[in-house]
Amino acid sequence: MSIEHEQIVVAGEGSVDAVPDVMRLSAGVEVRRASAAEAFAEVRAAASRLAGALRQAGVAEEDVRTTELSLGPEYDAYPKVAAYRAAQGVEAVVRDLGRADGVIDAVAGVGEEARLGGVAFELSDPAEALAAARARAFADAAAKAGQYARLAGRPLGPVVSVSEEPWDGPRPLGFATMAAEDAGSVSPGRQALTVGVRVVYAFGG
Repeated sequence: MSIEHEQIVVAGEGSVDAVPDVMRLSAGVEVRRASAAEAFAEVRAAASRLAGALRQAGVAEEDVRTTELSLGPEYDAYPKVAAYRAAQGVEAVVRDLGRADGVIDAVAGVGEEARLGGVAFELSDPAEALAAARARAFADAAAKAGQYARLAGRPLGPVVSVSEEPWDGPRPLGFATMAAEDAGSVSPGRQALTVGVRVVYAFGG
């Protein structure tokens, strides 16, 4: 009998819910003007005000990343140019969620050029939660292997191999949104971290 016939191969899955402690804010500035030069100059000035507002709100300079810089024509009827649109976008990482409302208000306070693109939350250090998820995944696999061994009327032997299965990574239970009761507050909610594992057992005896 081949070695494969003397093995039980099972997949286990384990999930842990955790409260995110970091917010990523998508923001930016946008202007629409008659000339390209005017649009670009004004959006750069607005972007400078946005950067200053983020710093004043407590966001570290290294936690602000430029995500967009664009300039282009808008047409009424091609090729007639109606105006020029310029935009500059940033992603700001807020590591103290107690400052989240203040950071959002600071962006809105930049002026009519300000744009808010949304927020997402994550764990700054998911190692502990992932370790717990791995333990649950392995326990799930062990329980399945034990059941299959009993169903086969055989004792369960030692583990032959263990491999962590590819996973999509932390899965938010939902993006946070402005609370209906208080338009000035955001909630990080909870985030599910899931681990998949493949375990090969030998039959005992």
